[in-house]
Amino acid sequence: MPEVEPGKNPDAPSEAELQDEFLQEKLLGEEGVHPRMRLTRVHIRLGRRFFSVWWLLGIATVMGIVLVVAAKLYAASGDGRGFLARHACVPLSPPVPAGMPAFVRWTHLLTFFFLVIIVRSGLQVLADHPRLYTKVHCTPGREWLRFRGPVPTDRVWTAKEDTITLTPLVGLPGGRHTIGVARHWHFSFDILFVLTGIVYAAFLFSTPWLHRLLPTHASIVPAAGSCTVTYLSLHFPSGASGYFRYDALQQLTYFAVIFILAPLAILTGLAMSPALDNRYRWYPRLFGNRQIARSIHFLVMASFVLFFLGHMALVALTGFAANLNDITLGTNHDNLNGFALWLLVIALVIAFNVWAVRFSWTHTRVLQRISNATVGRLMDLLFDHSAPRVEYRRSDISPYFWPNHARLPDSPEWRQLAGDDFRGYRLKVHGLVENPVELSLAEIEAMRKQAQITLHHCIQGWSGIAEWGGLPFSTLIELVRPLPDAQWAMFYSFAAGGESGGRYYDSHSMRDLRHPQSLLAYEMNGERLPVLHGRPLRLRVENQLGFKHVKWISEIEFVHHFRERYAGQGGYNEDHEFFGYRDEI
Repeated sequence: MPEVEPGKNPDAPSEAELQDEFLQEKLLGEEGVHPRMRLTRVHIRLGRRFFSVWWLLGIATVMGIVLVVAAKLYAASGDGRGFLARHACVPLSPPVPAGMPAFVRWTHLLTFFFLVIIVRSGLQVLADHPRLYTKVHCTPGREWLRFRGPVPTDRVWTAKEDTITLTPLVGLPGGRHTIGVARHWHFSFDILFVLTGIVYAAFLFSTPWLHRLLPTHASIVPAAGSCTVTYLSLHFPSGASGYFRYDALQQLTYFAVIFILAPLAILTGLAMSPALDNRYRWYPRLFGNRQIARSIHFLVMASFVLFFLGHMALVALTGFAANLNDITLGTNHDNLNGFALWLLVIALVIAFNVWAVRFSWTHTRVLQRISNATVGRLMDLLFDHSAPRVEYRRSDISPYFWPNHARLPDSPEWRQLAGDDFRGYRLKVHGLVENPVELSLAEIEAMRKQAQITLHHCIQGWSGIAEWGGLPFSTLIELVRPLPDAQWAMFYSFAAGGESGGRYYDSHSMRDLRHPQSLLAYEMNGERLPVLHGRPLRLRVENQLGFKHVKWISEIEFVHHFRERYAGQGGYNEDHEFFGYRDEI
């Protein structure tokens, strides 16, 4: 197979063909059309081929039956009986108070509620780029799991077109292409989830209940094997024993969920931050790379769902009423009080989710403002003080870099500029500056040039490494000399926004624009910037997500605050798709 030049897609049309296609007004695709998620379209890659997930479900079912038969045969054999006799499923443990203490019951309830919102909103986020990778390059056809078909190779296919739509029964809010709203729910409840975990840990490590959960002896491993054989052979213990102590398999499972899965969910989520990854290269390497972290994040979510289903199945099979009394009331009675309370909790969770979907569309701006005041401030606190500095080698450049835009520019002014290869282009820089200027592309290229190979993070989830060459923004700042009152800069594009129409724009703080890796790029991978990626100029601010990197820049205005322009939320996507004004994850 011939090598692919870094930054090039061998199946994509040439740059000349793309520009000619654009100039002749050929559509790049149907905007706003996103197919519904269907399980029949979910495929996993094994080797070089993709297989339907239904094949895997079928194989898993057969393997489950085989395991049950094997466990029954082993348990009935002499060796099996000896193993089960030597290793008790319920090991001896230090004495602890019977039943679940109040802090466990309350945090258990809150965690369930929070995880329902986190999983539903997380699936909505995944639907915006329904492909999972093991390499940071996100090359189509190299996914290990995808939730829609292959990327077309006979036309330009943008990441925005690749989105799928989830029903509100699955995704939050569902029903539309709206990653911004989903992220507000996801991050807000992530914070509540973390706070609940901190409270739980504080109580856990200060009470004797810790001994019931924490494995303290190596004998728990064969004891857990004994439990596994017992459960697989369909012999279930009564619920009464669980009131006093967990069996070995329960203990290991709960320990893994609390002390491995939950922290892993948090740590892999942070690994999708451009501010963190582009400052500390070692951090995403803890998981392999940014896309492996994203895949692990998905697998952790799936593990939580599977754990809940298995947990509830065993609750039902080992004494439903007694177990629910323990979980909800902390008592060892065999009545229906716990069951009634459990039904009430389920009803309240369903009611809240129904309300959340409605609230998402009737008070979207309120949701956005609440998130900006909480999640946004926390992101600023965690990520706003470190300038990005990570760079890569030319051999690291991605063979494919997703194009992504709502629509290409199509104004008469743009057509004239593009038709003349942008020789008449002038970048207007004005606003709260001492020295407003209009610069031609040739003048910009004649100024100080900086090249950097950096990792791009899209809000949809895909990533890619590219080399960018252009004018350091700090040099432009020195030229125009912003006034002391200028705290933000607005970047206006030749392109219109999405379905809502209007001019595309976004904003950046002066702190971010002074970072060494902030520049106005006119080259990509050693060649002039392709039209699809923002020619004549696009912005690079490497601690921010990709939607903040405005393409086809027509003018820059220095202002006191972004609230002074348009809807006042900081950018076109912030105004119309309710993104956060600074999303650093």
